[in-house]
Amino acid sequence: MKKVKVYFNRWFSVAYHYMNAIRNNEDGIPFEIYATHSDPQHMALQASDVAEVEPRTSGVEYARFCADFCRRHEIDVFIPRWKMLDISKHLHLFDDVGAKVIVCRDTELLEQLMEKDLFYESIRQKDIVAIPDYAIASNAEQFKQAYESLTARGHKVCFKPCNAEGGMGFRIIDNERNPLEKLFGHALNHISFEEAHRVLSSTESFPNLMVMELLEGYEYSIDCLADREGKLLAAVPRRKAGGRLRLLEQHTELLDVAQKVADAYHIPYNYNIQVKYNGERPKLLEINPRMSGGLHVSCLSGINFPYLAVKSALGNEIGPLYPQYDILASHIEQPITIRTSLH
Repeated sequence: MKKVKVYFNRWFSVAYHYMNAIRNNEDGIPFEIYATHSDPQHMALQASDVAEVEPRTSGVEYARFCADFCRRHEIDVFIPRWKMLDISKHLHLFDDVGAKVIVCRDTELLEQLMEKDLFYESIRQKDIVAIPDYAIASNAEQFKQAYESLTARGHKVCFKPCNAEGGMGFRIIDNERNPLEKLFGHALNHISFEEAHRVLSSTESFPNLMVMELLEGYEYSIDCLADREGKLLAAVPRRKAGGRLRLLEQHTELLDVAQKVADAYHIPYNYNIQVKYNGERPKLLEINPRMSGGLHVSCLSGINFPYLAVKSALGNEIGPLYPQYDILASHIEQPITIRTSLH
């Protein structure tokens, strides 16, 4: 049987797990995994069969590099993470070389999803799930006004760049932390308002920050699988349960949120909805239009999210899926020898 060729561009290190999930699929289909990254020793390359270093570029030039990689290696399915918007805007390059791309083709929606303030306004209008109280700041005075407005409403406050991924740039404003604790204790993402304002005042303007209420309840990532048209096939709510523990829950309220998001936006393939509770009410943190960093944990539900997205991209139908819930999971590090020579 001819091997199906799948290509990952610059991904997080957890792509190691995604690649192996595809390779070890339940249908026994043989795969050959290709990967590129700007760092030749990056963990994301270690599970691939063929790896190359990619250039540090963007826009149409980067899309052309990826399309040419697909052409040279006769790639069947391309799973981008880096520069998804650039790739989505130039999908004709991949159509021309016969590569299926696992990405949202609706570039306007994709742009909204990647700029959190734009998506917050979109989802507010649809009344799918509550959003936190927030304001946008691009200079120190706006930051001060947002902070004072939120604290006046009784909120603790945090902030994060509007287009950041994961926890990058996330800070909690904490004016009570002892300076000695800060110096000798664990490194935390806490900062006083005074310190944050002083740093932000050092420049006339900065990229948009979302200054928002701090949500202190349970945090969930809802990993979703949809078909090519965005029809929801499976959803698995995954709760942070302390330390490294994660609980896969059959959470009716959050499964309903996942269905409403799917019906409203038709996001294809793999995506992730992050919510956090404030009291009894879940509020949206963000929606990531890609495989999440913890997706390999949600695969313990019996749903092979990475492989099934590839299967759908190839035009195959996915039958009814029945995730297993009530699974408590964790992970441990495992040493591996780094392959330093690239093909």
